[in-house]
Amino acid sequence: MKALAKMSLAALALCALPLPGVLYAAAESLPQGPTVGDQDLSPFYRWTAALPEKPGLMLREEGIPEQPEIVAAATAKKILYTSVDVRWRSGIIPVSGTLYLPKRAAPQGGWPLVAWAHGTLGGSDRCAPSWSRHRPRDGEYINNWLEQGFAVVATDYQGLGGPGPHPYLNWEAEGRSVLDAARAALDHSNGEIANAIIITGQSQGSGASLGATRLAPSYAPELNIKASIATGVISAFPAADKKPSSDESFARSVPPQLTILMMIGGALGDDARKPDDLVTEAAKPLLQAAREGCNAELAQVVRSNGLTLANSLKDPEIADRVSTVIDMSPVRMPVPVFLATGLADKSIYPQRQYAAVAALCAAGSHVVWKTYAGVSHNGTVHAAYSDELAFVQAALAGTPMQSNCASIADPGPPGEALPGFKFND
Repeated sequence: MKALAKMSLAALALCALPLPGVLYAAAESLPQGPTVGDQDLSPFYRWTAALPEKPGLMLREEGIPEQPEIVAAATAKKILYTSVDVRWRSGIIPVSGTLYLPKRAAPQGGWPLVAWAHGTLGGSDRCAPSWSRHRPRDGEYINNWLEQGFAVVATDYQGLGGPGPHPYLNWEAEGRSVLDAARAALDHSNGEIANAIIITGQSQGSGASLGATRLAPSYAPELNIKASIATGVISAFPAADKKPSSDESFARSVPPQLTILMMIGGALGDDARKPDDLVTEAAKPLLQAAREGCNAELAQVVRSNGLTLANSLKDPEIADRVSTVIDMSPVRMPVPVFLATGLADKSIYPQRQYAAVAALCAAGSHVVWKTYAGVSHNGTVHAAYSDELAFVQAALAGTPMQSNCASIADPGPPGEALPGFKFND
């Protein structure tokens, strides 16, 4: 049954891939409404005119209030741009995000561009960072790049802010959101932004970052991707030889709200039963919170109701089925990739991240993997930044860091988080 589920999702992804020269005309309808997290935020997010038949075009932009953590931006805007709905095959859709330009003068040829992919925030529209602001951890991270003279574009992802469900953890969809944000930023920059792009993401965003990197040569070949970064690596490579030393599946090791978000986000497939029919009575408040709220509300519902995966789903095997959206086949990445793991990460175990690193190495990718003792899942974002910057500067200079694939080793189970690191909760 699990194999069939994986096969059906893989077939769906293959059928959805756009072909060169083919117009992105709608083939099916995009699910919309409150049951998939749609909310009426503001007129900015509602696009009622005809959409251009091309992904990566800027539709509109609007100034946003200053954020305390982002002080190095001369320009800060929310943006709405075109992308492709690969999950429901509904054609071109509007996707929202944010765009920041640094205070320092643009160098000749423009600032290099960092395309940031955020971690889990929720599934309802009001969780979109362009609406609710970037979480402080992410705001500081964006500011770090601005201070170093990089422009930053940060997608909200399909369905967060824009219409329809958010295809949570679906790297095929999220990767396109990342690449089309970069396209829109370049298209609208008047030469201030260079076609020299760094893709980076954390946790959920690590899958989006790796997905965008592997998709770029076929989906957005005009983008000059220089390097890719993924921290708190969520992607899985089940066909690879190396297996994590932990036998527990991804779905069974994460809190139940993540499975609920995947269910709402289309991971059940086209002809599946509705999430309402698959959750227990005890988990109905969690399902409602996932449709209306964001991380904090979901976590509170889980705590208040004593929810676990076992008492949230009528059939716990559904969790394994929907979690196949994170699976990738091991392929050689087209650019050098920097991966970072906190050795106190209890959200995505270090052994599981090692398995992904080993799979990418075995496929011939140029990988630099760094581990950080005492650093948690959240803490990895900032603990790794100085290493990321050195990695990126080397890639931009045409002298990429040497891969350390030959020396990687299974780090074992997670340790305890230590003081002295930012956001190390």
